[in-house]
Amino acid sequence: MNRRVPIALVPVLALTLAACQSAPASVPESTGEGHGAIAGATELAEPALHLTSVTPGGEVHHLDLLDETTETLGEITPPTSLETDGRFLYAGRDGGVGIVDSGVWTWNHVDHFHYYEAPAAVLGDLAGDGEPTVVASDLGAGVRFDGGEAVLLDLDALKKGRIEERFRLDVPAGSGMVVPLPTGALVTDADGLRHVDATGADVETVPCNDPAGSIATNVGVVVGCADAAILAVTDADGTSFERIPYPEGADDRALSFAAREGRPTVAGLTGGDAFWLLDTRERTWTRIDAGEPLARVAAADDADQHVVALTTKGEVLVIDGESGKAIARTKPLVTASLADPVLAAGVTLQIDANRTYLNGPAENAMFEIDHADSARIARTFETPDAPAFVAETGR
Repeated sequence: MNRRVPIALVPVLALTLAACQSAPASVPESTGEGHGAIAGATELAEPALHLTSVTPGGEVHHLDLLDETTETLGEITPPTSLETDGRFLYAGRDGGVGIVDSGVWTWNHVDHFHYYEAPAAVLGDLAGDGEPTVVASDLGAGVRFDGGEAVLLDLDALKKGRIEERFRLDVPAGSGMVVPLPTGALVTDADGLRHVDATGADVETVPCNDPAGSIATNVGVVVGCADAAILAVTDADGTSFERIPYPEGADDRALSFAAREGRPTVAGLTGGDAFWLLDTRERTWTRIDAGEPLARVAAADDADQHVVALTTKGEVLVIDGESGKAIARTKPLVTASLADPVLAAGVTLQIDANRTYLNGPAENAMFEIDHADSARIARTFETPDAPAFVAETGR
């Protein structure tokens, strides 16, 4: 069976193998001292990638993508939505959000990465009035309950296993977002975006007509508006806001965004045949017509500018982001899931540097697709229970 190697043992293993001796059977945990060390977690030499799934009944399963073993982490109230930051899962339903710590994550340390593993756990519930909308990234998690509450969670507390709030604000009832920033959050309201600090105090108002969709990149945080995107960039002087308008004559807009973790170019789904690519470095939009209705789209932002899309027929397309042409296509994989509106809400297309992951609740399967190799289906994980919602964790 494959096992991950703690980073502290890498030089030890090199010496041990040279001496033709066996490796230690047990792995010491970090002491919390030294570069990259985190108390209570083991630092690894590679990311501990998992698919963490939730069944319709609320069981949480944790599939290790290295050795393909699965463990059950516990149960939560059955959700109707799921968001993740690559470590924590936020499972929303009317009246609350169930929070799960997958126990695996990656820390982007600017010019290199650190990989960690710690005990996974169901942390508990965040209660609120109405249906929640969650925006989650490595900056934290914001929750907007449509009954009229805006909450920013304390990420440091979550990392210690506690659910605590930085603020809870009364806001007008209805849908909206709370978008975490390094300096607080953006809270949507009738005037656009309210920039508030970590206590919930108003800082400024940022004009944005009909905000929808958000994503964090390594350039800044994106919020979609009817005629532009707002890019929030934070540096030593604070947070500034830039407006990136759509090209003149644009007749549709991005309603949601998806991309490989942190990458500067993101894909925006329009709800039709086309999608937008937003390059946050260049502050430019590019519209690509796929020629058929799309259910999901995500930008790999790799050297070949791959974009991965899911058609409404359940096929996965790989599209050249420069030419706009489809260069590979799978057979239909999740047709039955997309045909059921309840199940379709949980179908997720998630992309990392090497693979794309897709769940099919009706098909009782999760698919691993090599988007750089002609959309080859690398592995299919059959599940005894429907993977109603899935998050790739450890990234």
